Amino acid sequence: MNKKKILIVEDEEHLLELESLLLSTKGYEVKGVLDGPSALELVASMKPDLILLDIMLPVMDGFEVCRQIKANEATRHIPVVMLSAKKSKEDLVKAEQVGADRYITKPFKSAMVIEIIQRLLS
Repeated sequence: MNKKKILIVEDEEHLLELESLLLSTKGYEVKGVLDGPSALELVASMKPDLILLDIMLPVMDGFEVCRQIKANEATRHIPVVMLSAKKSKEDLVKAEQVGADRYITKPFKSAMVIEIIQRLLS
């Protein structure tokens, strides 16, 4: 069976490592990047099955990364789960507008993230 590929876009290295470890132990193939432009490059070459995307990123924020992924015919089918410390109604609405499939606020429970990922990938 092919391992499902997950791209994690997170600018805080310790969080990127924790999320990568968590998903790797659940049997996913995980790649991580620290900024939006790198994420868009990797989406094109890696063809991930799902993207975990932080909002507050250097260079290009997660909203713009998601918008570009969902605007591209070749990548719009990829589920995008936004992870953010931002909890305002405006941020939730903006995430919906750019096409995010789910919005999870930090701090989050690992079990909940795994459950959402499994649901989106099934």
